[in-house]
Amino acid sequence: MIEVINLGKSYGAKAVLKLINVIFEPGKVYGLVGENGSGKTTFFRCLAEMEDYEGKIKTSYKEIKNHLGFLTAEPYFLPKITGEEHIYLMADARKIKLENLQEKNIFKLPLKEYISQYSTGMKKKLAIMAVLFQQNDFIILDEPFNGIDLESSIILEEIIKMLKDKGKTILISSHIFSTLKNSCDVIYQIENGQFSEPYAPSNFGDLEEAMKNKILQNHFNNFSL
Repeated sequence: MIEVINLGKSYGAKAVLKLINVIFEPGKVYGLVGENGSGKTTFFRCLAEMEDYEGKIKTSYKEIKNHLGFLTAEPYFLPKITGEEHIYLMADARKIKLENLQEKNIFKLPLKEYISQYSTGMKKKLAIMAVLFQQNDFIILDEPFNGIDLESSIILEEIIKMLKDKGKTILISSHIFSTLKNSCDVIYQIENGQFSEPYAPSNFGDLEEAMKNKILQNHFNNFSL
């Protein structure tokens, strides 16, 4: 379990996150939605101990970063390495010995080729595979559905279900609300640096409609053709 207590983060005088209190339990999938710049990625970076912050993050782990896998929205890769080499490097960081990698190549990527030759979608799928093979207990997926095709989205949704069944704690952000509806047990909206009350599956439709109406009102209030 991960408990976030009064978490705050500011850049200079600008408060990005304000007194966030939330608990993430094993075997559940949590969604996080919000506009660009609302603080989703900053919150993830605080959880991953990549940012200084105010407040506390309590876990049963001595160091959460040693048990956390973080798929960033724009994954970074070392230059001049193959997809296979990247996966082995990531696994080795967790002292995981991978066998039969080609059989585990769920996205059918050309792992022997240099990553520099991959498309944007292929790079995203490679990053997803590398994070999954680390066998972390807590997994953050920042915009995992961006840049991948329909087939890969369906595969990823199934993988998320498998991780949940294994008791992993999964946190996902996405601009594609339908992907969160299909995968999440709870969704939080982040707005003005604060978390909303948790939305259960029975209320996902209400949240989606409220967000849609706000967007339309903000952009079409004085618009005409």
